[in-house]
Amino acid sequence: MKTHIKYTTMALLLFSVLACKKDKEAIDTEKPTIDLSAETAFPKMCSQIKRGSSFTFKGKLADNVGLGGYSISMHHNFDHHSHSTEVEECTLEPVKKPVKPFVLVKSVNIPGQPQQYDAQLQIDIPADIDPGNYHFMIQVTDQSGWSIQRGISVRIVE
Repeated sequence: MKTHIKYTTMALLLFSVLACKKDKEAIDTEKPTIDLSAETAFPKMCSQIKRGSSFTFKGKLADNVGLGGYSISMHHNFDHHSHSTEVEECTLEPVKKPVKPFVLVKSVNIPGQPQQYDAQLQIDIPADIDPGNYHFMIQVTDQSGWSIQRGISVRIVE
């Protein structure tokens, strides 16, 4: 009987240790990634986009566990502010006051929570907005709630 209790206790102890180890491995502690290094990625830093045209955002998104969604926003940089997400700088036009700046916010849920996703989203630029320097912001969130943001400077031209 003592042997039976001894082995049962050891089995329970082993099970408890393995269960705790498994729980620690299941905790997601990594942020997702945004890869715009592919030749087909767009926009890239300092890209020019024509007013009245459309373009397709293309980027590779990844996460160690599973992606949840991403959002795109675009706003003017007529005052030369910075988001500190890029090291490279583009040539800036002189500071100016916005009259009819372009503003965009779009969110996309990524179906199936894959670990890798080739994002593609068509964006229309109205013909009657202020041309000039803009920030194109990408935010990716994984299924655990971790997020990463990347800002790209672009220019909307005539």
